[in-house]
Amino acid sequence: MKKKAINATINVRGTEVAVIQREGQDYISLTDMLKAKDGDFFISDWLRNRNTVEFLGIWETVHNPDFNSGEFAIIKSQAGLNSYKLSVKEWVEKTNAIGLRATAGRYGGTYAHRDIAFRGILKRIGVIA
Repeated sequence: MKKKAINATINVRGTEVAVIQREGQDYISLTDMLKAKDGDFFISDWLRNRNTVEFLGIWETVHNPDFNSGEFAIIKSQAGLNSYKLSVKEWVEKTNAIGLRATAGRYGGTYAHRDIAFRGILKRIGVIA
C-alpha cells in the first residue's frame, strides 16, 4: 500500500475518525470509530462473528475479482466457533481481500472500505440501526 495521508475526518459521537483514500475509494479508520464505543468492542471480536464473515465475503465477491473464495469457504466454515480467531491481517493475506486494511506506523490502524465501515461496524456498535 502506498504512503497514506488523512484526506478527511468525520465525527462519530464526538470522536474524530480518519478517512483515507486508496485507488479512488474511501477507507475509514475502524480504530478511531471504536474509540466512540468506549473500548468495549474489538475488531477481532467482530471478525469472529459468522454474519460478519459472510457479509465480508459477499462484499469481496462483488467488488474484488481477485478474492480467494476457496480460502473464504474454509474461514466461513470455522466462523462462530469458540476456538475461531482471525485478525484483519490474516483475513487479507488468506483471501486477498481489499475491503479491510491493517497498517502500522503513522496513521496506522485498521481501515475499512466505507461500505463495510458504515454497514458493518456502525451497526454493530449501535451508532446506526
